[in-house]
Amino acid sequence: MKRRRILMVAVPVLIAAALLIDGIVERERALGKLTQVAKTQAVTAVQIITPTPGPSTLPLVLPGTVRAWYEAPIFAQVSGYVHSWYVDYGASVKAGQLLATIDTPSLDAQYAAAKADLHVAQANYKLAVTTAKRWQALSGTVAVSQQEVDVQVAGAEARKAELEAASQNLARYAAQEAFKRVVAPFDGVVTARLTDVGSYVNAAGGDVSARGSSTELFTVADVHALRVFVSVPQGYADELVPGLTAKIHLPSQPGNLIEAKFLTTARAFSANTRTATTELTVDNANHALWPGTYVDVTFQVPSNPKILTMPEQALIFRAAGTQVAVVDANNRVHLRDITLGQNLGQMVQVTSGLSSSDKFVNNPPAGLLEGQTVQPVTPVPGYAVAQPNPTEQPEPPRSARGDGRATKP
Repeated sequence: MKRRRILMVAVPVLIAAALLIDGIVERERALGKLTQVAKTQAVTAVQIITPTPGPSTLPLVLPGTVRAWYEAPIFAQVSGYVHSWYVDYGASVKAGQLLATIDTPSLDAQYAAAKADLHVAQANYKLAVTTAKRWQALSGTVAVSQQEVDVQVAGAEARKAELEAASQNLARYAAQEAFKRVVAPFDGVVTARLTDVGSYVNAAGGDVSARGSSTELFTVADVHALRVFVSVPQGYADELVPGLTAKIHLPSQPGNLIEAKFLTTARAFSANTRTATTELTVDNANHALWPGTYVDVTFQVPSNPKILTMPEQALIFRAAGTQVAVVDANNRVHLRDITLGQNLGQMVQVTSGLSSSDKFVNNPPAGLLEGQTVQPVTPVPGYAVAQPNPTEQPEPPRSARGDGRATKP
């Protein structure tokens, strides 16, 4: 009976003790797991990448402007009223083709007066010649003196000069009459018509200073070939040599590349932009390009493939300068100063401070510190930064500075 009572008391105590011990063990086990998780999460997870060799050539993309091979604003050479115009915007014209006619009442009257003056001068000259011959026939007689004969002969010569002056005056008005017909100076396309029937126009007279008061009637452009003007930064001036070619394309036509050939350069830099105006030529037999078009001009310039490249997003910009977070064999971070070369778009050249065997953090967090331990991880598919193939051309920047150096974002 006594034993039974002891068993009834001891069994619950043992069970309670066993449960207590099991709870303590489980709690210690969970605490250990939490500690391990905390330690793991305390280490920053980063993606590790390595630098890659640069390409042998680099694309240099610059903005360009297309101009006509020839472009001529056409002004009236006589004053009057536009009688008719025969071509409009976009019309193809041939050299000498009639563009417009001008009514010139005042000029017509002056032309008629010049014809009459010529007839008068012809009659006076004819009379003077006849008179001089008669006086010369009487020369040597007592009827006339030699002085009177010489006066008549000189008078005939003066009338001859007056006849020549009247003839030249008539020719001048005849030439102006021809300008009543406005014609194309060369084969091309009418890119502007700035007049209409009945409009009064002033004569430009071939005087540049008179252009402000004269009226432009048409603009004709020769577009069988085009000139492309582009401002090349000073750092690339050595590449501007005969034989250089480039590719141009319109932003509205991606993938449609057109070859352009180097023609000439200004051989001087703008003091404001440190660029040299460079002229390229493009064949335009199909008239696909229009004057005034904006185009992107791509040059292929040599580059040293030994210069390493890295993604722009791996750079660290702090007060100490431009740095990269290099990771050692113990997964510890060392912030290293580097010197940048050219900006290649998504990639940037590193001229010093980095070797091909170095491993560094891609897209480092803002709080990354010197000596901090990191945990290399495999990036989620779709977020990994592809390591560029050294033989592939990197994406070019949309613009370039004069010195070709990378800039801080």
